[in-house]
Amino acid sequence: MSISTEPHAFSAAEQQAVYRAIYERRDMRHFSGGTVADDVLQRLLSAAHHAPSVGLMQPWRFIRVSSQPLREELHALIEQERVLTARALGEREGEFMKLKVQGVLDAAEVLVVALPPGREKHVFGRRTLPQMDLASAACAIQNLWLAARAEGLGMGWVSLFDPAAVGALLQMPAGAEPIAVLCLGPVPAFYGQPMLQAEKWASRSALADMVFEDRWGQLAASAN
Repeated sequence: MSISTEPHAFSAAEQQAVYRAIYERRDMRHFSGGTVADDVLQRLLSAAHHAPSVGLMQPWRFIRVSSQPLREELHALIEQERVLTARALGEREGEFMKLKVQGVLDAAEVLVVALPPGREKHVFGRRTLPQMDLASAACAIQNLWLAARAEGLGMGWVSLFDPAAVGALLQMPAGAEPIAVLCLGPVPAFYGQPMLQAEKWASRSALADMVFEDRWGQLAASAN
């Protein structure tokens, strides 16, 4: 990998570390129990909290699910949606049901990320694109994910759940919206490639097919 020599660039080792975290980040489903030290968890949450957000609205809230009974109820809600998702996939139902889609009962930590109520008052950057609250929260999740990888911890983003059911389970106020169940903790090993690719469920598309120039569909000559 060529290294940037721009005057404000990080050192070569620092640049390589950033790209390594990006390329080796995996959506993990297999965890080995254990714990996440409090200071490490605070570093990860601080990294998430330093994410960019439209209008500096900071539309992320984190609920740490420590109670085992709550985890079991959360697990049950995810399993319920897993079955419904499998049915909706039609001919791929059986194939989908073989996939491991969560680690709520195995991970050292479980964090539920939610958008807070009252988001409509934030107009800056959202007047025509109200979904930027979700985009901003996703940036926080990505920050946490990359920091976790750098710390040697795995993380998985679970989105198979009924938001209303999870909101009720965790006593969220009206207007709050859960968007992610994050499983976090030590893992036996990081996948060498995305799990869904290894399981032949899907594969990464070519970047060149996704970068256009000047207008939709006109492939950019520089993309590779």
